[in-house]
Amino acid sequence: MTTNQTHMRREVDEIPQVVSRFLTEAAPTLDAAAARLREVDPSVVVTVARGSSDHASAYLKYAIELTLGLPVASIGPSIASIYGKDLRLSNAVAIAISQSGKSPDIVGMAQSARRSGATTIAITNTAGSPIAEASDFTIDLHAGLEKSVAATKSFVTSVVAGLALLARWSGDADLARAVAALPESLAKAVTCDWSELITALDGHNALYVLGRGPGFAIANEAALKFKETCNIQAESYSAAEVMHGPVAIVTPGYPVLGLAARDAAEASVADMAHKLAGQGALAFLTSTRPGAAKPLPFATTGHPITDPLALIVSFYGFVEALSRHRGLNPDVPPALKKVTETV
Repeated sequence: MTTNQTHMRREVDEIPQVVSRFLTEAAPTLDAAAARLREVDPSVVVTVARGSSDHASAYLKYAIELTLGLPVASIGPSIASIYGKDLRLSNAVAIAISQSGKSPDIVGMAQSARRSGATTIAITNTAGSPIAEASDFTIDLHAGLEKSVAATKSFVTSVVAGLALLARWSGDADLARAVAALPESLAKAVTCDWSELITALDGHNALYVLGRGPGFAIANEAALKFKETCNIQAESYSAAEVMHGPVAIVTPGYPVLGLAARDAAEASVADMAHKLAGQGALAFLTSTRPGAAKPLPFATTGHPITDPLALIVSFYGFVEALSRHRGLNPDVPPALKKVTETV
């Protein structure tokens, strides 16, 4: 999986460099936003996003709740854009994530949150975009042009932006060190070889992706990329939730990908992958915990909050190669375009 033929592959390879540039270029804005958050001392955080950006928001939900103990809620942008309702957010922080920064519903919800008294923070790859104008602070991803329709480097850097802000806001020195070391950690993740999974999926057009905690957000992102780039009907589930009905369709040979990180949920995800493999599923797992599922290589980051992020970098390289293996072009998925504007 070393080819550079597609934009997607090149952009995956750029991730460590892009994250390094972001951590340097965005430091002043991150410092200023974190200082404001410490001053505001909010009682709740809300997020506004769609697609891959919403998966980044879900990752940050777990990270903020685990680190600061603050509840985080995702707001449906249609509350403002379709229904015209402002929420009571006077002691809240609103984080809006949008690569393009110009989807009308995301912008509208950010504007509504600001009107309602929330401290608003935009995470975007487009400086000067409407989402930036609607926010108190704009964290520019500095990721450069992303040509592939399937977001990779912008997704990873969106998560890094939130984690870098969180590390400063919370004063968590261990998290700060792990975030600073992410360029090196993610460089290792790029080299992880999941090629065994490519041929194992021959003849399959549906699968489950399992995760838990921040790893569940990564499972959501992986399932989306299976759909976008490979025309595979992938569904993501919490390793705890899959037994509540969805397991009924896991017949012998049904593919399952367990995305286990080095955190408190690793045992839960690994045990479920092994259980399903024992029932005949074709299960793969990013863990060395022994059992029936086949292990996949993974990179570690030295911190449970950042470890799940390394998994999606390895996954991106795999799914790009899987798309080409299936005769598809991951850069231009059918019926999709790079910028999606919804109302």
